[in-house]
Amino acid sequence: MEASRGNVQSAEQRAGMKKTKKTDKKRSKQDEEAEEEDQPFDLNSKAMEEDEDDDDLSDSEDSVYSGLEDSGSDSEKEEEDGGSDDANEDEQDQSEQSLVKESKKKEGAGEEKEMKKEDEYDHDTSDEEDIRNTVGNIPMEWYKDFPHVGYNLDGKKIYKPIRNKDELDDFLEKMENPDYWKTVHDKKTSSDIVLSDEQIELVNRLQRGQFGDVNFNEYEPTVEFFSKDVLIHPVTNRPADKRSFIPSLIEKEKVSKLVHAIKMGWIKPRRVEDDSRGRFYDLWASESSSILAKHKMHLPAPKIPLPGHEESYNPPPEYMFTDEEKALWEQQDPSDRRLPFVPKKYPSLRQVPAFSQFIHERFERCLDLYLCPRQRKMRVNVNPEDLIPKLPKPKDLQPFPTTQSLVYRGHSGLVRSISVSPSGQWLVSGSDDGSVRLWEVCSSRCMKTVQVGGAVKSVAWNPNPSLCLVAVAVDSAVLILSPALADKQVLLSSERLLTTQQEEGPSEESQTVVWSETDGEELNQDIRLKIQHPKAVHQVTWHSKGDYLASVMPDHSSHLQVFIHQLSRRRSQNPFRRNKGLVQAVSFHPIRPYFFVATQRSVRIYNLVKQEMTKKLQANSKWISSIAVHSGGDHVICGSYDCRLSWFDLDLSTKPYKMLRHHKKAVRSVAYHRGYPLFASASDDGSVIICHGTVYNDLLQNPLIVPVKVLRGHVITHDLGVLDVTFHPTQPWVFSSGADATIRLFT
Repeated sequence: MEASRGNVQSAEQRAGMKKTKKTDKKRSKQDEEAEEEDQPFDLNSKAMEEDEDDDDLSDSEDSVYSGLEDSGSDSEKEEEDGGSDDANEDEQDQSEQSLVKESKKKEGAGEEKEMKKEDEYDHDTSDEEDIRNTVGNIPMEWYKDFPHVGYNLDGKKIYKPIRNKDELDDFLEKMENPDYWKTVHDKKTSSDIVLSDEQIELVNRLQRGQFGDVNFNEYEPTVEFFSKDVLIHPVTNRPADKRSFIPSLIEKEKVSKLVHAIKMGWIKPRRVEDDSRGRFYDLWASESSSILAKHKMHLPAPKIPLPGHEESYNPPPEYMFTDEEKALWEQQDPSDRRLPFVPKKYPSLRQVPAFSQFIHERFERCLDLYLCPRQRKMRVNVNPEDLIPKLPKPKDLQPFPTTQSLVYRGHSGLVRSISVSPSGQWLVSGSDDGSVRLWEVCSSRCMKTVQVGGAVKSVAWNPNPSLCLVAVAVDSAVLILSPALADKQVLLSSERLLTTQQEEGPSEESQTVVWSETDGEELNQDIRLKIQHPKAVHQVTWHSKGDYLASVMPDHSSHLQVFIHQLSRRRSQNPFRRNKGLVQAVSFHPIRPYFFVATQRSVRIYNLVKQEMTKKLQANSKWISSIAVHSGGDHVICGSYDCRLSWFDLDLSTKPYKMLRHHKKAVRSVAYHRGYPLFASASDDGSVIICHGTVYNDLLQNPLIVPVKVLRGHVITHDLGVLDVTFHPTQPWVFSSGADATIRLFT
């Protein structure tokens, strides 16, 4: 009981002591408030006192507005603090004594630990700890009417400073403070922060456009995440969504609405207006369409060939035309020219003029694409050797002339025409030097020279062996020569033919063609008859019997182009009232009464008995130059100035059976051999081509034509080569005359 009474008394004593303490605290606080009202604000002294009393006070107690708060609110807080102090005072009394003892022990141990190891959190910083104002990312203008600018981590207000700096204070601080240039004002805490050297370096790097981290390498090699290497594992192995396997209900609803609207007539399709009448369409628009491309027989238009070196504005020298090539280019037909233009050289591209034929070329190409049908060529795998005709070897086709044996020299001009006597012993030649020479074939000796006073266009020896006569075409006259180069019987028969009297009675051609006998010097030169024509004569040819003679005078303006003269009766006639085309050459049929007339593009065959045209041969060449008839009479060859030789089979067709293009220049003359299956062609390229041409009696078997030999020897003079060619009547020999004033014998 006594013990309990002692405890009660001690509790009462403690309660009395607590009440006295409370009254003392209230009185001391009221005195402090009275002193604060009498004295002006002294921030420095108050800050010093508060630092001494409590080190943990926040910065909010330093603000100006701390004295402006209501006194009532302060007293309420103090009473609440006092109540809590009364409740915990007993515990504090006991813990204070223990804390004093422990602090003394820890001070000694702490000094030893600080010497050994520093606290690891002293220098550790965190972005969250540095943020003193916790209002977040909001506009600070919201706090302009409040005395505080936010709240710290403890939830206490952060008050604004006493007063803002004016411009004068800012200027003075700028002049006096050495760290002013690196001082930044923080709006959230309303405080000035001095940047460190690291922070200044970071700002400078960002202003220069560099990365903030000094150690960051912006040029590191990229890691090829997607590469050509096939990896074992997929990049992403996320399973597909469930909605990718289920039809969309939203799309189904939309489609059902559209279907219902179309059924009800609310949605109508657009009407396609038919403007086909007044609308123009592109002709080639469907060329590249997929429909045509899929078509089996679709043929795209061929592409234009790319330009070559000759089309350059500065072509290489080898592509430039020489004077001869340019002259040849101008003479050629536009379709035969290798190039449609002449290559030209310009010093620079700026001086190149516009191409004058550009529109024409484009128009021609459009016409070709539009009008020319395109055809797909089905390629067949054929051995090229099978395409070559199996011809016999030239050795099996002998004899034919192969080598040059003799050269007949003596003329000083072009030797335009030659002819051989029926016996093959004599040769006659006519030249532009105005002379006719008679040669011995075997010895190449000139037996006689006859001066006719003009350029000789053609000479022809009478093919009748019982006569020895030569016809010579000089200017507008035909001279009949009687060279004494035969036995007496032949000379007597020739003399008898020449001395027959002319028939009386005027003829239609008596005014145009004049027959006359020669006398004096012409007679001494064996010139017996002279047939005067109205125009220049280009060719003379004999009938096989030797009594008839034909002469050609090419002229577009006249129908008097061909005359047939009968020597025994000394009369002439014009077989054609009207000539269709310019006559180039004529020839008699060796057996039948047919007469061949070659114009520029065709050969007409006339029946002299019926006096009608029986056949017209199309040569397929541009300008026929010469004609020769086979000894059998069923085959004809024509040479042309466009380098072609045409073989006609009269029983087969009116078109050429064979076209030979062996010569590179114009074909001047062609000839058949009388006995051997040979024919020859002479050209301006200086060559004579010998061909084997076998004609079979069987009409079902075609002729065999094989080129066997190319004979060269003549020199090209003034772009002219070999002008005439003829065969020996009995031997496989050939004579040729050229522009180099020589006659050559090939055996």
